[in-house]
Amino acid sequence: MNIVIVGCGRVGAFLAGQLDKAGHAVTIVDLDVLRTAGIDKADAIFALTQGDNRNLMAAQIARQIFGVKRVIAKVNDPIRAALYRAHEISTVSRTTILGTLLEAMLMGDAEVGKVLIEKSKAAEAAMAGELG
Repeated sequence: MNIVIVGCGRVGAFLAGQLDKAGHAVTIVDLDVLRTAGIDKADAIFALTQGDNRNLMAAQIARQIFGVKRVIAKVNDPIRAALYRAHEISTVSRTTILGTLLEAMLMGDAEVGKVLIEKSKAAEAAMAGELG
């Protein structure tokens, strides 16, 4: 797949590395260079900046102007997630995901997050192996 990631903090950098290792073409950009990056040819876009408004703007531009079919945005404020979804934008809120996972771990609910934890540990081990 040809994937454009908007914003490249820790989440964006990690995701880009994972997708690149899986053989995908990944471009990381700021908002002002979307067109140059080939957003009009992108199969997917991830909006991962630190700001919810920037992520919504990038996601809407990708979806409505450039017709990108797979649009996923990070949402810091989970209340805004409904607004994103109303615009047909898939959302990931680390606030609610991490909170739900931590509560499940505290309460001994092994099923919640089982796959996520396994994949996270495998990714961490792979990253540690690359460093050493």
